[in-house]
Amino acid sequence: MGEGLRLQAAVRFVRGEASSVIARDLRVSVRSVRRWRQMWDEGGPRALRSQGSASLPRLSEKQFRQLEAELARGSAAHGWEDQRWTLSCVKTVIGGRFHLTYTVQGVRKLLVCNGWSCQVPARRAIERDDEAVAGWVKEVWPCAEDSRWPVEPGSSLRTKPDSP
Repeated sequence: MGEGLRLQAAVRFVRGEASSVIARDLRVSVRSVRRWRQMWDEGGPRALRSQGSASLPRLSEKQFRQLEAELARGSAAHGWEDQRWTLSCVKTVIGGRFHLTYTVQGVRKLLVCNGWSCQVPARRAIERDDEAVAGWVKEVWPCAEDSRWPVEPGSSLRTKPDSP
């Protein structure tokens, strides 16, 4: 519920209006109005002001630069078997290094907001020989391409004879 609604309710508390009337007019629950009234009774209008974001503190610019340095070291330096960074790995590093808790989607948002993008590595066999592949494409593939059945007019199926 917004601070504006709570402050509107405070003006009406001063007038002595019933919680049910305030709730109906502001289109909120009576329970919320009663909670606001209690806060107002205990601390006045200042108690109804917004307290700021309820989320945990986020990484500062300096901390994010430190995180980038950790990411540059590679995931193997942090105990993972390969060099791929997953969002959950980054989340673990943030928790261990900065003692902050992020969700996986929160890590994604943090990285994207700071100019990072998600990458999917190309899957290639370790044994792949790029020179042999290039030679095959240049020498063998054209021969294989020419040996395909020729396309003849009159039939869309190769097994069906031409119609008279």
